[in-house]
Amino acid sequence: MKTQRKHIYILDDFTLWNNLKAGDEKAFSTLFEKYYSDLVRYGNSLCSYDDRVQDCVQDVFTDIWVYRESLSSDVIIKAYLLSSVRKRIARLYQRDPFFTKKKNTETTEFLFDFSIEQQLIDDEITAEKVLQLNTLINNLPPRQKEALYLRYHQQLSVEQIAEIMSVNYQSASNILFRGIQKLRNDWKENISIILLLASSSI
Repeated sequence: MKTQRKHIYILDDFTLWNNLKAGDEKAFSTLFEKYYSDLVRYGNSLCSYDDRVQDCVQDVFTDIWVYRESLSSDVIIKAYLLSSVRKRIARLYQRDPFFTKKKNTETTEFLFDFSIEQQLIDDEITAEKVLQLNTLINNLPPRQKEALYLRYHQQLSVEQIAEIMSVNYQSASNILFRGIQKLRNDWKENISIILLLASSSI
């Protein structure tokens, strides 16, 4: 007797989003599971209090489910979620008494630690040079570092970065350019490795 094989269908984000809008709880759960870790990691880059960040991410998904019928169908899911988490954390700095005397998301240190070691191993770059490059990236001004994170770790477009960071397209482009230019100026060896970061258009 032949065993019937089950077929697993992996839906794209657009389909999941519109299924969610129609009330599909499975689509909602799938998007939650797919992006939760990335959103918490990004949130932790903006706020060092992990429990608050997790609350913000969960609140974002709660709002998505509650207001699902009014959500736009024409969104880039990852960019929308990252932007929503950033705005939610910004509210903490503005409204929560715990944060009112602290910095806001525009001036706070961007806490994500870049590590592009795996990308460079294939190019036979020594561990010492990799460490030097990572150090330079992590020492960039917070907004340049955040923009590079969104561009090269989250693969977002300049338009999407501009929306997330609440700036116009030209400002987002300038932030990215200045970050790459500073790396070019400070890291004298193997300029081709810098170009790995800038391989996509800015």
